[in-house]
Amino acid sequence: MNCILFDGTVRDALLPLTYTRPVADIRVGILTIREKWEKHLSCTTTTLTEDYLSEKFPMVEFEANIMINASFIPTNSLVNKVKNLKENEAIFKSDEIVAFYTSNLQEEVDFDTYTHFELDEDLLQIKNVWDIFSLNDAAIKLDFELLTHGRISQKISDTVHCINKDQIFLEEGASVEIAVLNASNGPIYLGKDSEIMEGCMVRGPFAIGEHSVLKMGAKIYGATTLGPHCKVGGEVNNAVFFGYSSKAHDGFLGNAVIGEWCNLGADTNNSNLKNNYASVKLWDYESEKFKDTGLQFCGLIFGDHSKCGINTMFNTGTVVGVSANIYGGNFPRNFIPSFSWGGSAGFTTYQLPKVFEVAEKVMERRDLVFNEIDKNILQHIFDETSKYRAQ
Repeated sequence: MNCILFDGTVRDALLPLTYTRPVADIRVGILTIREKWEKHLSCTTTTLTEDYLSEKFPMVEFEANIMINASFIPTNSLVNKVKNLKENEAIFKSDEIVAFYTSNLQEEVDFDTYTHFELDEDLLQIKNVWDIFSLNDAAIKLDFELLTHGRISQKISDTVHCINKDQIFLEEGASVEIAVLNASNGPIYLGKDSEIMEGCMVRGPFAIGEHSVLKMGAKIYGATTLGPHCKVGGEVNNAVFFGYSSKAHDGFLGNAVIGEWCNLGADTNNSNLKNNYASVKLWDYESEKFKDTGLQFCGLIFGDHSKCGINTMFNTGTVVGVSANIYGGNFPRNFIPSFSWGGSAGFTTYQLPKVFEVAEKVMERRDLVFNEIDKNILQHIFDETSKYRAQ
């Protein structure tokens, strides 16, 4: 079975996070959406995405392919239906295509010639950026079952106070000492070679990825995910870190999504609740205006490679693009375009040579190479987002 994950109709609604990745590589729960599908299907997937991302995330097409809408999170029932698809059959949820089996080139697909199967079960779908933290509770629980079924956790140290220990799982090399792990409201998962330092208090659902570190005295409320190679401290409530990002010091982060290669300076705080308790509006790239989320709690969306200095304050419902650098006192505006440099006093353009220099240094610290493909992606995003920056 050759499986291809495609972005679907929601890609623009998931910007700025999908500027630098296909929808399939969004992390929600413990795993990325791609990792979930590959684990369920026991196969490697490729991607149909934007042209400028295709060199880094290529598509491999066979004579027959199963195309899967990457915005849908797999369940056992959905996966069984996908596996049983035959040629020219398609699965729909309302008017949204979920998956289809085709032997045609993708630009030639005519769904009027397909047999349609309508799903009546509830599915988790990532349609907006705030769905990533809003659905993280359910997604962690699904992934925990997927990853730990039939397996035994590594031994938990006697210095750790555990509540509902059966819902706490440590992979090989995971380390935790003198901490409180409360899995009453959801599971707690520690990835390979991760570490929870002394004095941490964690309420599930919670997941920490491979080689990530929860710093001493951290206070974590579910549902929170730290992807691989993150360092996090302070107080965190219902946030998702995609990976390779740090909030290593005190400060509050709530109802937030943090991309890759980000750094939040010491005592960075975000508001996640308006003073008048009204629902939060968030910048929407698809409509190019602020959109009502319908949420009372909504904090910070932070694109890849962005950084902020110490004591940065983010207002309720702030969206930061790719490779922004924010510093200074007072609240900056609640939509900060990609490649912005500055703060509440105003912004200038963060020029690409400096962006490349910093990205190269940051990735080198993780023994990764910032290559020409990465440069070309950022160049494309720089050009595409110029309309949002002051000229």
